[in-house]
Amino acid sequence: MQRKGGQKAVGSTRVEAPVRAPARASAPAAAPAKEVRPAVVPARPGGHVAAVSPAPRPAFSPLIEMNQGEAEHRHFPRAQLATRFEVWVDDAAGERRFEASLVSVNVSVSGAFLESTFYLPLGTVLDVRFALEPGAAPVQARAEIVREERENGPEGRSGFGVRFLDFSGQTEVALARLFVGMRLRAFAEDYLQSQRARSLPNEVERVVDVLAAWELLKATSSVSDPWQG
Repeated sequence: MQRKGGQKAVGSTRVEAPVRAPARASAPAAAPAKEVRPAVVPARPGGHVAAVSPAPRPAFSPLIEMNQGEAEHRHFPRAQLATRFEVWVDDAAGERRFEASLVSVNVSVSGAFLESTFYLPLGTVLDVRFALEPGAAPVQARAEIVREERENGPEGRSGFGVRFLDFSGQTEVALARLFVGMRLRAFAEDYLQSQRARSLPNEVERVVDVLAAWELLKATSSVSDPWQG
């Protein structure tokens, strides 16, 4: 096992990788306070107050780019996404042998590249857990280290690429939605306004019809791979 910068990657030592925070500009002077008036909520017939829906959350859309040949991404596109990865190795008895906290450079459905100042042997199998955005349910998987990069490499970064082997609790669906969720949502919202969809008797039938229409679009579209947009 190789070491760098005095950090240990053996035993039960926990290694923390720092997250680089962007520089902040000086805060502008505060504007004069304005009078805040309570929102008027119309009452429903019968004296009940109508509920006000919260403002929709902004769309989460990291930069998506096609795979440049990295083994961990295979033929899937990758998202430029810096998120915290908890990684660990348990021994045969289930005891924690190694753990670390790293930050990703990019993520795809099949793998990720993690910044690191230490290295583990190629072929090492890790358990990993990460969230795609704050507050989201975590993705948990087993992953194998398939390559490494040193600071003196062509991109000047230090870390290693992992390929996901399997996922827990169908959490891979969250990864798939990162890449095709916006297209699927737009397609489904448009299709559900059609006369055919509105004529179906229940939600299950409408879901099946949307899926069938989506597969038909893929089969007849000039873009054969939906992952490539």
